[in-house]
Amino acid sequence: MSANASWDHGLASPCRPEPGLSTRVVVIMSVGGAQPELRGRRAECGVLDRLLEDVRSGRSQVLVLRGEAGIGKSALVEYLLERAAGCRITRAVGVESEMELAFAGLHQLCTPLMGRLGHLPEPQREALKVAFGLSTGSAPDRFLVGLAVLSLLADAAVDQPLVCVVDDAQWLDRMSAQMLAFVARRVFAEGVALVFAVRTQTCDDQFTGLRELEVRSLPDGDARALLNSMLLGRVDAHVRERIIAEARGNPLALLELPRVMTAAELAGGFARPDARPLTSQIEQTFARRIASLPAMTQLLLLAAAAEPAGDVSLLRRAAEALGISPGAAAEAEASGLIEFGALVRFRHPLVRSAAYRTADPADRRAVHRVLAEATDPESDPDRRAWHLANSAIEPDETVARELERSADRAKARGGIAAAAAFLKRATGLTPDAATRGLRALAAAQATFEAGRNDAAVELLAAADLADLDELQRGRLLRLRGRIAFARKRGGDAVPLLLEAANRLNAFDGEQAREAYLEALGSAIFGSRLNPNGRTQEVAAAVAAAQPGPYPPRPADLLLNGLAARFADSYVESAPLLRSALRAFRPDAGCSDEDVMRWLWLTWPVAADLWDDEAWHELTTHAVRTARETGALNFLPLALSYCAALHVHAGEFETASALIEESDAIVKATGNSPLGYATLLLLAWRSPDARPMEMMRPHVAEAANWGEGRAIGLAEYLAAVLYNGLGQYPEALASAERACQYDDLGVVGFALAELVEAGVRSDAREAASAALRRLEERATASGTEWALGMLARSKALLSEGREAELLYRDAVEHLRRSNVAVHLARAHLVYGEWLRRENRGLEARDQLRTAYEMLHGFGANAFAERARRELVATGESVGRRAAETPEVLTAQEIQIARLARDGKTNSEIGAALFISPRTVEWHLRKVFTKLDLTSRKELREALAGT
Repeated sequence: MSANASWDHGLASPCRPEPGLSTRVVVIMSVGGAQPELRGRRAECGVLDRLLEDVRSGRSQVLVLRGEAGIGKSALVEYLLERAAGCRITRAVGVESEMELAFAGLHQLCTPLMGRLGHLPEPQREALKVAFGLSTGSAPDRFLVGLAVLSLLADAAVDQPLVCVVDDAQWLDRMSAQMLAFVARRVFAEGVALVFAVRTQTCDDQFTGLRELEVRSLPDGDARALLNSMLLGRVDAHVRERIIAEARGNPLALLELPRVMTAAELAGGFARPDARPLTSQIEQTFARRIASLPAMTQLLLLAAAAEPAGDVSLLRRAAEALGISPGAAAEAEASGLIEFGALVRFRHPLVRSAAYRTADPADRRAVHRVLAEATDPESDPDRRAWHLANSAIEPDETVARELERSADRAKARGGIAAAAAFLKRATGLTPDAATRGLRALAAAQATFEAGRNDAAVELLAAADLADLDELQRGRLLRLRGRIAFARKRGGDAVPLLLEAANRLNAFDGEQAREAYLEALGSAIFGSRLNPNGRTQEVAAAVAAAQPGPYPPRPADLLLNGLAARFADSYVESAPLLRSALRAFRPDAGCSDEDVMRWLWLTWPVAADLWDDEAWHELTTHAVRTARETGALNFLPLALSYCAALHVHAGEFETASALIEESDAIVKATGNSPLGYATLLLLAWRSPDARPMEMMRPHVAEAANWGEGRAIGLAEYLAAVLYNGLGQYPEALASAERACQYDDLGVVGFALAELVEAGVRSDAREAASAALRRLEERATASGTEWALGMLARSKALLSEGREAELLYRDAVEHLRRSNVAVHLARAHLVYGEWLRRENRGLEARDQLRTAYEMLHGFGANAFAERARRELVATGESVGRRAAETPEVLTAQEIQIARLARDGKTNSEIGAALFISPRTVEWHLRKVFTKLDLTSRKELREALAGT
C-alpha cells in the first residue's frame, strides 16, 4: 500500500472508543419533540435563534460570544450554523501562530465570496486585492479595505441572508480584527450576521463595545447530566462530585478531565486535586493524551499544530519529509484529537497548543524547517519566511533578509502591524550589530505607525544600543519625539523633535525641516502648558537652520510662515502664511498625502488669517480625499473641521450631520473622540449655559493631555456662549483668559469676543486694548472676514456718524464672506446701537434681519437676544421654540442630500462608509417621512438645505 493510500485511509478511519468512556460528546437535549438544543444553553440558543430571525428579515446583527476556553462558545457557533437554513455561511478560525500575518483571518472569511469581487466599486476592489496579495499597487488605507469587506458582505447578502462566524477571534491577526470590528460597527440593514467567539477580554480587544453574550458555566444539574452521559462503568460518587467541582461547569473540562483517570481512580481511587488554572488543566489532559500516542503520531500532530493554514497537501509533504510512517494519520484521527478533511482541524484550539508547547524544542525547529521547505516560495513566501524564522536556533542573516522582504510585502498590502512583527523578528535574527540597529529602528517605525507606542519605545531602546551614524541617530530621535507627541502634546516631544531636527539639519535637509515643523506644531499645541518661550525657541532654531530646498515644498512654506509668526510678528508672517496656504490648495499641485498630513496645522493657520476661502478649500478637499482613499483614521478630523466650517456658515444641521458621522467613524475605528466641533456647535446653538458643564471636563482633559491650545479654545467658546446669553462679565472673563496666550487660530476670534463683552460690561479699557491687537492682525490679514470683524469691533467703541459707518462697513464686508453667523451678529449689534440711538424703525430692520438669520441657523441664545431687542422697539415678536424637532435624522438628511445631488446608493455608501443596502433602507425612511415617491422629488423637498 502506498504512503498516500495509507494517509487517505487515515482520513476516513472512524474514531476508536476509549475504555470506560462513551464516544457520545454532543451536548444536546430534546425538548418536547422540538429540535435538539444545547444542554444548559436554552437562553443562549434563544438569543441565536432571534439573531437568525432578524437577519432573515433583512436586519443585520452582531454578537460577540465571550467566555473562557472550553466553556462552549464553539458549540454555540455550531448550533447557530445548524439552524441557519437558507442562509449563506462563511467562517474563519483565528490561529495563534498566524497572528502576525496581515489580513490572514479576513482572507479566510472572504475567500468563499471572492467570486463577487467584481461587484465592488473599483477603489474598494483594488484595495481588497492588494491587501490579499492578489495584485500589486500602493498600500491601501486599512479602512478602505474594511469598507470593501463591508460592501462584499452586503453584496453576498443580496440573494440570501449571510451568516459570518469567526471562532477563536482573540487569535485573529491585528489587521483582520480591526477590519472586522469596523465592519461590525457599520452593518445595519444588509441581512448580515457577524458572530465572534472570543475568550475573556484582553487589553487589545478590538471587539469591546459590540453587543456581547457572556457564555457562563453550566449549572450543576446540567454539568452532572453531561458528565453522566459520557461515563460508562462504575464511578464513585465522591470522584464524580470532585470532577464536577474541579470542572466548575466548563463543558470541555467535564468531557476531558475524566479521560486521564484510570478505571480504578474512577471507581474510587484518590488523586490530589489540581490547583492549576482550569484552562491549564484541560490543556494538560490533552498533553497527556498526546503523550500516550506513538512517537510518529505525536510528530504528525506537532507538524499539524505548526502549520496554521490546515493545508492537507502541505502537511502530507512535510510528513513524508519527516519520515512519518503512513499509519500515523489514522492513529491521530482515531485518538479523537484531530480530523483530516478538506482542511486539518483540531478538536479544540487547546489540542493545538498542547501538541506544540509540550514538544521538544528541537522537534519544533525541525518541523518548522521542513514546513518551510514544503511551502511554495512563490505563492506563500511570507509563511515560508515565518517557518524559517521559527526553525532558526541562532542569528541567521539569510532568514533575517527573508523576513525583511516579507515586511516590505506586508507594507505594500497595508499590513503595517504584520510588517512590524516581521521586522522585529528579523532584528532578533540579525548577527551584525550595526545592521541589527537599523532593523530595530525600522521595526520601531512600523510599530509606531501600527499604533503600538510602548512596543515602539522598546525597539528604539534596542536601536539606541547600536553604533548609529548621525543621520540614523537623528531619525531615532525624531521617532522618539513623535511617540512622545502621540502620548502627550507638548512636554518632552518638543525638545526631542528639536534635537532631532538639529541633528538631521546637516545630513538631510528635507527630513530636518519636517522635524522642525513637527517640533513647532507640538509647541503650538502645547501653548500655555509649555515652559515660557518654548515656541519662540523652536522658531528661532528654524531661522538659524539651513534654508530649505528650492523650489520650496508646501511644508517648507508653512514652516517659514509659522517660524516668522512666532519669532517675528503676526504682520510679518501673514504674507508668508498666505503663500503657504495657496501652495496647499488642490489647484497648486499639492499632493493629497501632504494635504491630509499637514491639515492639523494648515487649518488653524487659515483660521488665524480669517481666510474663509482657504479654510473651505482645504477642508472640503481633505474630506473628499479621505473619502476617496478610505483614510478613516484621518477622516474624523477632516469631518470635524468641516463641521466647524459649516457652523461659521450658519449651516448647523449640516454641521450636526458631519459631527454625527465623525463620531460614528471614531466609534467604529476605536480612535479617540474629537470634541471641538461639538463644543463649537453647542456654544452657538445652546439657549442656556449648560454647555459649560461639558467644557469644564474638556479643559481638565486638555490640561492632562498637555494641549494648552485646547484650553484657550474652550475659553473662546465660553465667551461666545456668554455673549449670546447676554452674560457679559462672564464673557469678558473667558475672553481675557483666552487672550492671555497667542494661540494659533484662537486668539483673533477671542479678541473680537473680548471687545464686545468689554463694551457691554463697561470695561472699555480692556475692550480698547483688545481692539488695538485685533486691528494689527485684521489689517495684516486683509480678508473680508477680518475686515468685517475689525469694523464691527471698532463700531462698538465708536459713537455717532463714525459708528454708523463702521457698522455698515462690517455688514458689507461680512456679506462678501462665507461666515453668515458673524454677519448676523453684525446686524444684531448694529440694530442694538440704532435702538439706543432712538432710531426704532431703522433698528427694527437690522434686528429683524438678525433675528430671522439667527433663528434660522438655530443660534438660539443670540436669536433670543435679538428678539428681546425687537420687542423693546415696540414690535410684537412671539417667542419661538428653542429647537424644533426635525422630521429627518442627521444621517437621513445627509443621505438625502447626496441622493438629491445625483449620487447612486453605492457612491453614497462609499462616501459615508456604510453599505448600499443601508443607504437604501435610510432612503426608504426619507421617502416615507417626506411622502415622496422618487429621487426627483428630493430636490424640491430639500430646497434651501
